[in-house]
Amino acid sequence: MKKIICTLWCVFSISLITKAQQAAPQGFDLERPLASTGKIDSLIYPSKTVGVKRKALIYTPPGYHATKKYPVLYLLHGIGGDEREWFRHGNPQVIFDNLYAEGKMEPMLVIMPNGRAMQDDRAGGNVMAPDRVAAFSTFEQDLLNDLIPYVENQFPVIKDREHRAIFGLSMGGGQALNFGLAHLDTFAWVGGFSSAPNTKMPQELLPNPQDAKDKLKLLWISCGDQDGLLHISKRTHDYLSQHGVPHIYYLEPGGHDFNVWKNDLYNVSQLVFKDKK
Repeated sequence: MKKIICTLWCVFSISLITKAQQAAPQGFDLERPLASTGKIDSLIYPSKTVGVKRKALIYTPPGYHATKKYPVLYLLHGIGGDEREWFRHGNPQVIFDNLYAEGKMEPMLVIMPNGRAMQDDRAGGNVMAPDRVAAFSTFEQDLLNDLIPYVENQFPVIKDREHRAIFGLSMGGGQALNFGLAHLDTFAWVGGFSSAPNTKMPQELLPNPQDAKDKLKLLWISCGDQDGLLHISKRTHDYLSQHGVPHIYYLEPGGHDFNVWKNDLYNVSQLVFKDKK
């Protein structure tokens, strides 16, 4: 009886949270005259995994100061992009600045890496070439063994799982789910926007649902209702629901594009690093 009640409560909670998501207001991604804004810059880190120095972008919030410690959100791009894809097409720094001005976002660092972990990691060319696709899997080790340690050595961040988040779009959404759920000792906030077919099958993605129930602060699954990859997100959502794993499943108007992903980022940015348990 207790188990039934718990399961029903989980499903009820999921339903309530899902309905709480909404379309971002008009102008949420447009620059405003603000008293204080964050800063977006580049960083270069040594990668033993790849054998070269690699690039990432970093956003620091308004009022950033080295004497304060911050949580970190790792934000991943799609199969045809690189570390600048979000910056080029998603205006993340503008979305963040506007949210900070409205007091809706916790101060955090946002790292936008190149998720194609290979020596020639440039975007373009045949994005479906086997070595380029495989490089998105290789990024798991680059992220865990090279990028995260570099960020935590060079910047004033809080070095525990409760203060690390990983989210991404499309191919990066699959990476975020694959890596985040495989390393719940590293990430407590995990989610995919319109996750691509690189997303593992649910039983492989989360073989021990109880682990997610115990450790995750937020698990986010979202997709546009006209997206041809919707079945990837839906199968993950169905599995999580069947096993009573609390999560947000946000089905929104749109296809496989930045109109959807910017809206996702707007919503997620207001949830991460806020105590939910």
